[in-house]
Amino acid sequence: MKTRLMSSLVYILILAVAFVLKIFVSNYFFDAIILLIAIIGSFEMSRLLIKMGRYNDKYLATIFPCFLLLVYILGVIYEAEIGLIYTLIIALGTMILFFAVAFLIPLITFKSTRLELKSRSENISILKYSIIKALNTAIVFIYPTFLISFLVLINHFEDLTSTFALTGFNEKISFFCLLISFLIPIFTDTFAYLMGGLLGGKKLAPKISPKKTIAGAIGGFVWCVLLCVTIFFLFASVPSMATMLTNAGITVWKVVIISAVCSCVGQAGDLLESYFKRNAGVKDSGKIMPGHGGILDRFDSHLLVAPLVFISFSIIFALL
Repeated sequence: MKTRLMSSLVYILILAVAFVLKIFVSNYFFDAIILLIAIIGSFEMSRLLIKMGRYNDKYLATIFPCFLLLVYILGVIYEAEIGLIYTLIIALGTMILFFAVAFLIPLITFKSTRLELKSRSENISILKYSIIKALNTAIVFIYPTFLISFLVLINHFEDLTSTFALTGFNEKISFFCLLISFLIPIFTDTFAYLMGGLLGGKKLAPKISPKKTIAGAIGGFVWCVLLCVTIFFLFASVPSMATMLTNAGITVWKVVIISAVCSCVGQAGDLLESYFKRNAGVKDSGKIMPGHGGILDRFDSHLLVAPLVFISFSIIFALL
């Protein structure tokens, strides 16, 4: 418990520093943190799949985040000329390109591939093995990299000037949206853990995650919504922030809906990662965060929350 608490405090401190640097120095510090999360998370996911017998190209899986986030950063810089939609299309094209490379490598290095098949006692053709390996590698491209990369776009909401009418907000809107993106999983996970331990009761999904309870899931959901609403009112209590929220079309009821839906989706993301770990036969995805496990163990809820938060606020801003 003490180790878990210390890791949580370090995690919160790093996030706090990143948010401060975002406001007072540059958005790109937060992009660097997201990139680091994506790289480590991809390595962990690649290893989980291998333990599940789903062989993949761990090198391509690990370097893919660098290229995808570069596409997003360039898309943000040249957003006035390219536009958000084309940036997303280029990002998808980058993923398809990497999939093609993952497919071709085993075919080109067929001698090594033949030895690899022999060592794994796989009695299939090199072509079929190349397709399977490329598809498994593509799983890592999507989970976690593509999903977590939406935090980069949230981090640059004000820079998407040709898409959203958010000029003159001085990084405050992206700060609020990014804060909500991180707090929803944190509030949900923390209070699900506390309420589940306090109340106990019927298990939520005993075959996937034996420790999670229905009471914990409901408690995490309720406290998440209440605390996100509290955050909204704290922002709204500052006149300049209240004006910002009003001009951006963000109301308390929209925050309630976003936090409620994302809390449920975040818990589904937590269960999804537990499913991967159970099939891989491991307790944690890694050891980088003592008491928590790996990066995926800490950010599993964020993976599904990030794109949903981006889509939700994009709809709000598009209606301005």
